[in-house]
Amino acid sequence: MQGRYRPGSVERTEELAALRAALEAGPPVHLGGGLGSGKSRLARRLPVADTVDLSGLGAAEAASRVRAALAAGSGGGLLLVDSVDGPGQAEAVAAALEDPPAGRGGPRRPVLLAGRRPLRAAAGWTDRPLTTLTLDPAPERAVEAQVRASGLDDPQAVALAVRLAGGNPLLAQLAARTLLAGTPADAPGAVADAMTEEVLLRLDRERPAAATGNGRWRHALRLLATVRAGDERLLSGGPELFSALAGLSLVRRERLGLAVREPFRTLFELAYQWRRPQHHEGLRARAADYRRALLTERRDPEERARLVEQGLFLSGDPTLRGSLFPPAEESAAIGPARAADTEDIGRLMRGWAVRGGFDVRRCERITGQWLDAAGPASFRLARDRAGRPVGLAALLPVAQGTQAGIEPLLQQHATGLLDGARHRPGGLFLGAAYAADPVAHAQVLRHILAEAVLAGHLVVSTASPDYQTLLGALGFRPHGGIRDDVYRCGRRPEVYSHDFTPAGLPAWMRTLATAGHPRPDTPDAVAWALARIRDPRALARSPLLARPGLDTPQALRGWLDNAVLELALADAPADAEAGAILRAYYLSGRPRTHHQAAREVHVSRATYFRRLRKGLALLADRLPPLY
Repeated sequence: MQGRYRPGSVERTEELAALRAALEAGPPVHLGGGLGSGKSRLARRLPVADTVDLSGLGAAEAASRVRAALAAGSGGGLLLVDSVDGPGQAEAVAAALEDPPAGRGGPRRPVLLAGRRPLRAAAGWTDRPLTTLTLDPAPERAVEAQVRASGLDDPQAVALAVRLAGGNPLLAQLAARTLLAGTPADAPGAVADAMTEEVLLRLDRERPAAATGNGRWRHALRLLATVRAGDERLLSGGPELFSALAGLSLVRRERLGLAVREPFRTLFELAYQWRRPQHHEGLRARAADYRRALLTERRDPEERARLVEQGLFLSGDPTLRGSLFPPAEESAAIGPARAADTEDIGRLMRGWAVRGGFDVRRCERITGQWLDAAGPASFRLARDRAGRPVGLAALLPVAQGTQAGIEPLLQQHATGLLDGARHRPGGLFLGAAYAADPVAHAQVLRHILAEAVLAGHLVVSTASPDYQTLLGALGFRPHGGIRDDVYRCGRRPEVYSHDFTPAGLPAWMRTLATAGHPRPDTPDAVAWALARIRDPRALARSPLLARPGLDTPQALRGWLDNAVLELALADAPADAEAGAILRAYYLSGRPRTHHQAAREVHVSRATYFRRLRKGLALLADRLPPLY
């Protein structure tokens, strides 16, 4: 039996009732949840007769104590076996429960096991009766109530404690204690550093004695948190250290290596950044370089999509971090909608309309057009752990049969953006993205980008200022607004597009990596500005404005226009070809993909990207000197 229960408060009244019911059913019960989720506190609210705490015990000693407790109290009250977290403990407890209580052949006493790892994954538990209940993160309102109950009342301090807790009651307690001790709320790294000390002490109990005596894994945990996901080469600690990290309950294995679970990842990175800011920045930059190098080598589209996600994280851009990587545990699974999901699609699209300030009836008609054009599968649904739809993305394939549902959102831009579908298979159109929960919403956005990498091209039409800011941070090419206020909200949708061809992904990642802290003399800075040449608000953030004579977006745009034209008229054929490519892709006045620009200038794709890089480098060399 499996179940998950959402907390209504830190008191977890619903979970307590479910736990009582599960224990009455007969089989042993496993109460799971991450470090600090409140398992022990909840278990001790039951009428526990005996407790065996396995913290710091070896496997053999753990089994011995469980056997002794079963023998001493067989047929009696509830036995709580707490902290089943150490190496080999789960297997040892399984073996102990197999042994009949000494001197008795009657029914066993009820047993509750509390631990951080899935018990079913351990040897000895796969085939035996077991009921599993897992604690989810506490909601923000409950964490805030807990923090205020501790005596913290300064609004800035309360907000920081809630943010660092990420739904974890232990972290909320540690944050409140640190702030009450005098660590200022305007130094989140200092607060996080103090909190990690207690977390590391608790993690010590999960490692064998030989491993806990070596502090290398603690430092490696901070490094892993900084890069989000790391393989053995990236962490540079050898196989033993890599295995030591993999054995921690708050570390999971994924496609690109090991990853620290949120909100602990954010906590450890903040602490590392506060302690060693230059090392933190250098590590992030090296990891970004490593991921870009892998992008040029990998042929598997799914792996490229994961590498792109890592590149977005490692860019360090605060807009991307805030929108795509919130400091909280993920909870949704995303996949295509089915025919039976039409009602949920309508419900979520109404939520999207209300949040955006759109006319609901108008949005319902547009939703119907999308369903008619591409069917329910054109919507991706995010489902919570109970399987309930909590978010969606309207992600239509760009093809002849879907253009009727797409063109009203592109209008005068439709011809240039949709014509390429006849020459290039794949390509997606994004019309809507929504989830009320910020964590699920971030998962939806990352899923959209992963699907775009697989498809090779994404066109977006959005009237949301927040999404427009995000698309600017992502380096999407702006094509301008459409003619009509189709959502009746007082704002005309803006149209953007971006190519995700394998050959162009590394250069895009380099551009994003320099966007947060760019140097004004790099080709990436020039590419960043060219991609936003028709967006004065975005150009106002360009590092090129530091150059003499380029101190306004208008001046920068004029210089870029003239520099590209001069390059296209150069005597050297390769330079002129580079200038022609820059004009075709960035300055043509019509929407262009890399594929279309290469066809226009009559060069192969390999030559196209070589000349593109050459042109950006030449423009960077011609920038007005800083001094």
